[in-house]
Amino acid sequence: MTRFSRSAFVVAVALAILALPAVAAAEHATRPAENIFARGHSAHPATFFGEPDGVRHVSTDLAFRGSLAFQGNYDGFRIVDISSSDDPRELIHQRCNGDQGDVVVWGDILVRSWNSKKSSDRTCDGETVPAGWEGVHVFDVSNLSDPQLVASVELPCGSHTVTAAGVSGRRLIVYSNNSSSAGCGATTDVAAQNAAGDFMDVIAVPLRDPAGARLARREPLAGPTTDVRTGCHDAGVILGAVNKVACASADTINVWDVGPNDTPGGSLTNPRLLFTITEPGVGQAGTNGRWHSAAFTWDGEVLVTGWEPGGGAEAECEATDPEVDKSMFFYDAATGAKLGQWVLPRPQSAAENCTIHNYNIVPLRSGRYVAVGGHYQAGTWVTEFTDPANPVALAWSDPPPVGQVTTPAGTLVNELGGAWASYQYNNFTYESDITRGLNVFRLGRRQLAGAIRLPSLNPQTQEFSLRVR
Repeated sequence: MTRFSRSAFVVAVALAILALPAVAAAEHATRPAENIFARGHSAHPATFFGEPDGVRHVSTDLAFRGSLAFQGNYDGFRIVDISSSDDPRELIHQRCNGDQGDVVVWGDILVRSWNSKKSSDRTCDGETVPAGWEGVHVFDVSNLSDPQLVASVELPCGSHTVTAAGVSGRRLIVYSNNSSSAGCGATTDVAAQNAAGDFMDVIAVPLRDPAGARLARREPLAGPTTDVRTGCHDAGVILGAVNKVACASADTINVWDVGPNDTPGGSLTNPRLLFTITEPGVGQAGTNGRWHSAAFTWDGEVLVTGWEPGGGAEAECEATDPEVDKSMFFYDAATGAKLGQWVLPRPQSAAENCTIHNYNIVPLRSGRYVAVGGHYQAGTWVTEFTDPANPVALAWSDPPPVGQVTTPAGTLVNELGGAWASYQYNNFTYESDITRGLNVFRLGRRQLAGAIRLPSLNPQTQEFSLRVR
């Protein structure tokens, strides 16, 4: 090869490399992992502790529709084109400056949580949100380049997360979960405030007129068994032939009937309590946490739950931490009897915030039970629990500590970061990284053989059930 042709070849290779999606450059491609492979990355750099409230735009939970991912954000939400797993691309970052920003998407309707009262005015899609307001915002996302705010539903105890419960009477029913009753309600009596917050809000959004969204009712909760009264943190819904809801609340999980099944009586707008679940050391007074997440296996036979000691900001997955702090729990969905428990097998450092956080159960034709979850700085984990008494990890990707940042007050602290949520959706694993954006992974084909492709996914909502056993 001549000098000219060799030089031309080097230039051509360099140009070709530059033209490829920047998969290898993303952090998730270089961290320790097993049986999971990094694909694309949609960058959204942010800091949690390095900026004050009102400026943060860290990434939170996810929802999916077709080839789009809707990524919640402390300042609105992002819409990301995921048609290329190697090159996901942001279409828009819609601004709405209220913390948490949990989202659900149903057709062209997007509902977003506004987490707490603010001391000064904020904005959402350019409209003023007055100080002291909290609740949910409803968007029309039919125009992906310009989502429109169409309704604001004020809720006295705010909205930490939302769950799409399905359609009833041509209305999308959404369960809004306040997570904490502290300071909610109009009264100054603390006991009355706490009692006021111990419910789940049921919101109705007319499909043909989303601007008519309103609070339909408040569903009271059973429990708590100790003095840690809160509303649901999350609610997991399964429809089809099962029709149940599990509310992860304080120290007491509420399981409700919401439609035709073996124990009829409830509906989406008026759930009927079936039973409650408590677990020693979980969510009770003195444990520094509460039940956080709930989901069902797709046959409706097993209830999968997790909790959040330390509120998500503490290092609760160290080798010296008790197993109960870093576990996923399995219960009989008909009776509440405990079936098993999975303990995170890879210890984290004292510098890494960690709990078992947001996950979904993969719909598999084989009937196997597999959960995919994001656990903050423990990263993304894939767990099989077909035998709930003997769960095993199939794959994982565990990032190194995020590091430290300087707070606006000038204090050096461990940054809060990692996988807020990780979900399996149509052959790929999507990880919402708090400080980095959206990461895409691919599992080995044999690990999730027979997975059902979905037209959309709100991870806390299973729109059908499977009877495969």
